[in-house]
Amino acid sequence: MKSKKILILSIITMSMPAILEMALNTMLGVADTIMISKFIGKEALSAVGFANQIVFALIFIFSSFNTGAVAMISRAFGEKNFDKLKQVAEQNVVLNLIIGITISIAVYIFRNSIFGIYSISEEVFRNTITYFNIIIIGMVPMFLSFSYAAILRGSGDTKTPMKITAIANGVNIIGNYLLIKGIGPLPEMGIAGAALSTSISRIIAVLLYIYILYIKDSSIKLKFELFINKKIVKPLWRISMPGAFEQALMQGSFVVLGVIISQLDTSSEAAFRILIQVESLSFMPAVGISIATATLVGKALGEKDVHKASETGYISSALGVIWGILMAIVFIAIPGGILKAFSSDTSVLAIGATAMLFLALNQPGLNFMIVMSGALRGAGDTTAVMLYTSLRLWVIFVPISSLLILVLNMGIAAVWYAEILSFVIFSVVIFLRFRSKKWADVKV
Repeated sequence: MKSKKILILSIITMSMPAILEMALNTMLGVADTIMISKFIGKEALSAVGFANQIVFALIFIFSSFNTGAVAMISRAFGEKNFDKLKQVAEQNVVLNLIIGITISIAVYIFRNSIFGIYSISEEVFRNTITYFNIIIIGMVPMFLSFSYAAILRGSGDTKTPMKITAIANGVNIIGNYLLIKGIGPLPEMGIAGAALSTSISRIIAVLLYIYILYIKDSSIKLKFELFINKKIVKPLWRISMPGAFEQALMQGSFVVLGVIISQLDTSSEAAFRILIQVESLSFMPAVGISIATATLVGKALGEKDVHKASETGYISSALGVIWGILMAIVFIAIPGGILKAFSSDTSVLAIGATAMLFLALNQPGLNFMIVMSGALRGAGDTTAVMLYTSLRLWVIFVPISSLLILVLNMGIAAVWYAEILSFVIFSVVIFLRFRSKKWADVKV
């Protein structure tokens, strides 16, 4: 019993900075949504949603080497092999830099064709391109920041990414206020101002990470070397590729869902973007717990303690479910108050209100899946997570969402009908995988 209490304390202690970091990221999204919705309008809100959907899809897919890096770095950290830790970290940075530059150039060239997949009004399309042309400046810095944060988390340092995120988010929010409306001598830039403040904040974040990891003296001080070490990249690739495929299929499903939602009116599109932000508020603590769990599971396996790794997964998942239940209660208790914080448009509020109950019912399964997936990723069992995520999204979630929205005209609430069903089924599947302990035999 005492050992479980110590383990719970370890999980919470390591999770808290990650949870705060995730909360800060989410609050930034919330602040952006509120400011753009109230300062500019629902057309701009829809445009930002479509632009960010593509940007984050690309980043999450192509920065998936960070998944393998966390598993390898946390294992090396548990073994106290700091030379290997630094080698993995340096190679991960090189890969993120090369991929980030390549993707940024390609997506900028083909941006009109990419956003042409959405059935949106001319005004929303124009706003989308305006916003995207500016936030692309911060895309490579964002790739690098993700890699640096993964290195620090894998080394057990969740506080530094939290602090850097807090600074960057503060810059972004202040920049939004100054540039969207044009305060003092600054010009009124509208949606372009929101994009510019976002890019500036991402550049500041990457500069802070560079200072921490390359200039400041520490046990994991890195060197920048632009070469590929096959001995490191090969296992990094092997562990990360399932995660990349998982993200490709996951983000692809979100893009398809965005195309489906774009068939609806602008008020429905705006309500959907607000609901996504509301849901992000609910599961960010679970993401923080998942990050800490991945590190602690990898560290325990590095110490050859399978039982401790297993207990970490179970306890963390239970914490995720408890959080999900609490958020469900909040969503059921004050749905109108939550939505009114984002918009005063009566049509947007009416559409959003129809989905809030189902958003609440989705919470326990959503939070459980997030944390349990983190436990398996920390063990290097990324193939199983990829398989379950792919089947959940493409066999259940996307087809049923499409059927309910496009054929049965059930509106945006149908997204959460489909998601609840997918989580009910696959929560059982992923729990059985973890209980089997096959992940303990994965070579890292």
